[in-house]
Amino acid sequence: MRHKTLGMLCLGLLLVPSVEVTAAIRFVTIGTGGVTGVYYPTGGAISRMINAKRDEYGIRATVESTAGSVYNVNAVMAGDLDFGVVQSDRQFQAYNGTADWEDRPQKNLRAIFAIHPETVVIVAGADTGIRHVADLKGKVVNIGNPGSGQRGNAIDLLTASGLDFATDMRAEGLKAPESASLLQQGKLDAFFYTVGHPNGSVKEAVAGKRKVRFVNIPQKTIFDLAKRYPYYAPATIPVKMYPGVENLEDVKTFGVKATLCTSAEMSDEIVYAITREVFENLDAFKQLHPAYEVLTPESMLQGLSAPLHPGALKYYKEAGLLK
Repeated sequence: MRHKTLGMLCLGLLLVPSVEVTAAIRFVTIGTGGVTGVYYPTGGAISRMINAKRDEYGIRATVESTAGSVYNVNAVMAGDLDFGVVQSDRQFQAYNGTADWEDRPQKNLRAIFAIHPETVVIVAGADTGIRHVADLKGKVVNIGNPGSGQRGNAIDLLTASGLDFATDMRAEGLKAPESASLLQQGKLDAFFYTVGHPNGSVKEAVAGKRKVRFVNIPQKTIFDLAKRYPYYAPATIPVKMYPGVENLEDVKTFGVKATLCTSAEMSDEIVYAITREVFENLDAFKQLHPAYEVLTPESMLQGLSAPLHPGALKYYKEAGLLK
């Protein structure tokens, strides 16, 4: 019995270091969006940068494809996700208790940094006669799945254009990546997508047998939206990114920004590590996707309406980006 007890004790001592090493690694999950959008590779890029220095930071990051901004905010607030990529308008609405969070302000939501600009694109079959937003009336249009940022953007634009999505068209609530193939199959006349460019799903739609065009949005409508909602700004979609689209000139539209958010409960140390790694390797980060080309340290602090997480704030002060 004594030998058996000693053997068990020795086995226990041998196992202790292994348990301690495992406990030292902190696992975090980043919620993104559909796999064909820019959110998913954005989460992947951040994860790879952090995971490459696992020995230094003790962090193991994984990425989860999700339904988008609203889902990510709610999952972060519920503790089901540690971080989430969220449109800047949804960040504003969540923190201030409007739209999907009416009278339920998410005061524990914290901003880390802004990423790429995201513009609202309306992709329409060239054979539908859709040239203007008003032409969407009576058509089959995917405005986006419930819980996605693009759905909110689509409804804002339609409302500003005098259209009711519930009665003036057959509005579908599909996830954005499903739209391209359905448009090519003739099951959709048009679809909305709020995304960084170039985008794989939009490229898929443009490259199909059915000819497509992007819908220009009137300057007055864009101005009215930007005046009413502080998170909207005029934007342009360069048609050179989409060879084969029928438009000959760049398309006028409006947009928001993708932002990385977390909870006030998240460790300052982990947020500091992620912020530092991205900002101190920004040139390498920008090469991971064409949508990141316009990023600067200054632009990555714009469009944030929730308070900065203390871990991010610590880095920005050290780097001289904020006083």
